Amino acid sequence: QVQLVESGGGLVQPGGSLTLSCTSSGNIFSIDHMGWYRQAPGKPREQRELVATITSDGSTNYADAVKGRFTISRDYASVSVYLHMSDLKPEDTAVYYCYADAPLLPIVDYWGQGTQVTVSS
Repeated sequence: QVQLVESGGGLVQPGGSLTLSCTSSGNIFSIDHMGWYRQAPGKPREQRELVATITSDGSTNYADAVKGRFTISRDYASVSVYLHMSDLKPEDTAVYYCYADAPLLPIVDYWGQGTQVTVSS
């Protein structure tokens, strides 16, 4: 099993920056991909959208809406993942969820509890 805990959310003005952190515990060395998803206000879980992912070899992938503004990074020693967000827009307002997969474990997909990011003046 893997547990994920996010931190760093909050209220920020448009154009501002924020960095989210996600720490893992449990069977952390089974983790392969890590990433961030977000769920906008009023949207169901099924419409949770990908923000950015990073593989075990450091390859990254970003949603078009955040390219050039968000940067994902990973600490391989502690198996943590970070999301630095800049030039934030009101449409970035959402609950941000940390994600990890562990293909060799009986349960493959893991999610954190989410952290709220609100972009408003």
